[in-house]
Amino acid sequence: MATWLIRRLIQAAFVVLAMTVIVFVGVHVIGNPVDILISPEADQAERARIIANLGLDQPLWRQYFVFMNGALHGDLGRSFVFNEPALKLIAQRMPATLELAVTAVLLSVLLGVPLGLYAGMRPDGFLGRTIMAGSILGFSLPTFWVGLMLIMVFSVFLGWLPSTGRGATAAFLGVQWSFLTWDGLRHMFLPALNLSLFNISLILRLTRAGVREIMPMDFIKFARAKGLSPARIVMVHVLKMIMIPVVTVVGLELGSTIAFAVVTESVFAWPGMGKLIIDSINVLDRPVIVAYLMMIVLLFITINLLVDILYTVLDPRVLLETKE
Repeated sequence: MATWLIRRLIQAAFVVLAMTVIVFVGVHVIGNPVDILISPEADQAERARIIANLGLDQPLWRQYFVFMNGALHGDLGRSFVFNEPALKLIAQRMPATLELAVTAVLLSVLLGVPLGLYAGMRPDGFLGRTIMAGSILGFSLPTFWVGLMLIMVFSVFLGWLPSTGRGATAAFLGVQWSFLTWDGLRHMFLPALNLSLFNISLILRLTRAGVREIMPMDFIKFARAKGLSPARIVMVHVLKMIMIPVVTVVGLELGSTIAFAVVTESVFAWPGMGKLIIDSINVLDRPVIVAYLMMIVLLFITINLLVDILYTVLDPRVLLETKE
């Protein structure tokens, strides 16, 4: 286990190093922030002074090494617009995005797995077919359109739920969270539901496929022959067998949900990292963009590592195969 973990950490370090090069170079070829940040009325001396203060007068390779030196010391640069550390700006917005993404993934699991189990156990029934037809809508409908429809129905027409903002928050471990207050939960429900629709459909169809594959197997027939109840067969045998692919998808989708919550946060005016990165792209605030992308890379690597470790809990044979 220790050898495997060390090998994975070394691989992760090389991935992060490669991504720093790709992200840094990619961000620096999409535009020149000088054209946005500096007034056209500024004279050449003022323009040169601002460019030097931002470090944009250095060649790209030197800017990269300055960035890496700062990153090794926990400094991912200073925002051109806010004149604050980029990591601090992201950390201030991260709790809002994390709680929204985690809530969306929990909704996906709580709704997708039971619906997938039912559709897999009764594939020819009316409700089973209806569930599968509904999952197609979850894949097909664009997120921004669904968000607008949710606002129109539940906020404008019915007036049940608020449409924008984060609502009241409460402090926990020095961080403000919306899920600790009733008003915050009401504000969170619509964006979390909108963000979870695709994942609900994905988990639902994956669960159904796993159930349909496992039910004809011999050990299920043997369990029935022993007189085990259908509920025990599903909850103990079937569910355990399908959890590894489900855990894989949930882990990957958690990272994707955090990374691609931009549209939902924009539609519902949710003050998270997505809105920050959109604003930063509009003004080409390079340090914030690079810091955000690097945080997402680290997040994906961490989630993948945790998912691999969780495999060994669900199925010890995975660890034995790794050792071999």
